[in-house]
This record gives sequence, C-alpha cells and structure tokens, in this order.
Amino acid sequence: MDKNKSTKANHNVVKFNRWGYIFLIPFFVTYIIFSLIPLFSTIYNSFFENYRSGLKQIGPNFVGGANYVNLLTTPEIWKYLGNTLLMWVGGFIPQIVIALLLAYWFSDPSLRLKGQRFFKTVIYMPNLIMASAFSMLFFALFSDSGPVNQILLSLGAIKEPFKFFQFVGASRILVMLMNFLMWFGNTTILLMAGMLGIDSSLYEAAQVDGATASQVFFKITMPILRPIFIYVLITSLIGGLQMFDVPQILTNGRGNPMDALTTVIMLLNRYLTSKDVGRGGALSVFLFIVTGILSLVVFRINSSKEKD
Repeated sequence: MDKNKSTKANHNVVKFNRWGYIFLIPFFVTYIIFSLIPLFSTIYNSFFENYRSGLKQIGPNFVGGANYVNLLTTPEIWKYLGNTLLMWVGGFIPQIVIALLLAYWFSDPSLRLKGQRFFKTVIYMPNLIMASAFSMLFFALFSDSGPVNQILLSLGAIKEPFKFFQFVGASRILVMLMNFLMWFGNTTILLMAGMLGIDSSLYEAAQVDGATASQVFFKITMPILRPIFIYVLITSLIGGLQMFDVPQILTNGRGNPMDALTTVIMLLNRYLTSKDVGRGGALSVFLFIVTGILSLVVFRINSSKEKD
C-alpha cells in the first residue's frame, strides 16, 4: 500500500515538473531566436570578407582569420579599448563610493533620517532619463555659450569661454560625470537592499564587543555585501564596455578631440554603417571575448578572497 502511494506521489511530482518545463519554452524560444542565432551568425560572418565599396558589393568571400588579424594588428582598436575602460573606471569609482555611503546612511536605523522616500526617489531619477537626453543636456550646459561658461565668466574665473569639448581631459571628465550621475542611484538601491538584509544581531554583537563603526563596516557589512558588490561590478563592466550613446552624441560620432572619446562600440557602429559585416563581426566576437575574460578575472579575484 505504501509502495503504491509512493509511486503515485512520484508520478504527481513528474507531472508537476512537466508544467514547469512547458512554461520555460517561451524563454528558450526567445533566447534561441534573439540571442543564440545572432551569436552564431556573427561568428560565422566574422570569417568572411563582406562589405560595400560605393555601389559595389564585395564578397562574401571566405578569408579565415584575416579579419581578426587585421583587427588585432590595428593600433586604433587598443586605443579605443583603452578609452572605453578609462572612461568606465573614471565613472565607476565615484559611483560605487557615493553609492556605498548613501546606502549605509539610508539603511542605518540609528541615524533616523527624515524624508528617506523622497531622497531615494530623487537619486534614482537620473537612471530613468535616456542617455541621449542626458548627453544633449550636458552639451547645452557646457557649450561655449552655455550656462556653465556664463557663470564662470560672471565670477571672473575665466576671461573667455572655456571650450570643454576641445580638450581631452575635460571631455573625458564630462563623460565620466554623466555615467556616474546616470547609474549611482541604481547602484545605491542594490547595495541598500543588501544592507537591509543583514541580520541586525550581528551589529548588536559587534557593539557589545566594542567594535568601531569602521570595523563594523569592513568586517561585517562589506564581506556580506560581496556577492552584490561583484554583481554590480560585473554588470557595470559589461555596460562600460558597451558605452556608446553618451560619447556618440557629444562628439557627433567622431570621438573628438583626437579620438579620445571613441569607444569600441563606436568603432563597431562605423563598420556596420559602412556595411562591413566581416570586420564588424570580428570586432563583436573580440568584444565578447574581452568581456568574458575580464568577468572571469573578477570572479577569480573574488573566489580567492573568499578562500583567504
């Protein structure tokens, strides 16, 4: 009798699991159509010479790894990759520092901050603004006749309008500032959610033992937040390597001054605009590999710290 009940229960479990697989079918279909097939198509096209020269179509001609060789031996690709990583790091460091401070303040019940909902909404709002709108706003603010130059002139800080977009350092700082403003609110929410999930008894025990605020933060809060911190780091890294809209709009797609704002995706856009499918595919695969390697490095560093 018990054996029959067990068999029936197992049959019900299998039947129930079957519905789970059925509900997963739309996801797999969508993933195959919009992700997996384009991925293999991109890899396939990267081995062909296939571009348009004027009105004449060249290819597709199989060239093997020639597109990759040409890409890796071109100095510009390494310069553009350096530009991308530099502008991402310059925006991410202040972003994570400010986000940690704000998350700590909002999640600390002893501070009893008033109007928390209002301030949380305000710091998250820039994340809702389109990057194109943000870029146009900054272009207007920091133009030669913009409000920033007018204020500096009225204060006597400068004698003539400062051309922000003609200097490498100034233009890069503007891109970093925009990336920081657009994403620090989202990072704050993620870190704050992790801090609110920490058991308060850990903090109470630390206070009993006489731990200082900095010791509590670095010995309790940060180790528990490590998984969320790594998630934020990797997602920010992936987004940084795909940086396109802000420098594209600020420089009208040229990457000036001196190609200092040209990113890898802007180069990819140039290939695709000129219908160079082969080199565009090679660059896409290259960026995919670089992203995977950097993400793996972050995971390795994190796992080694956990073992220590």
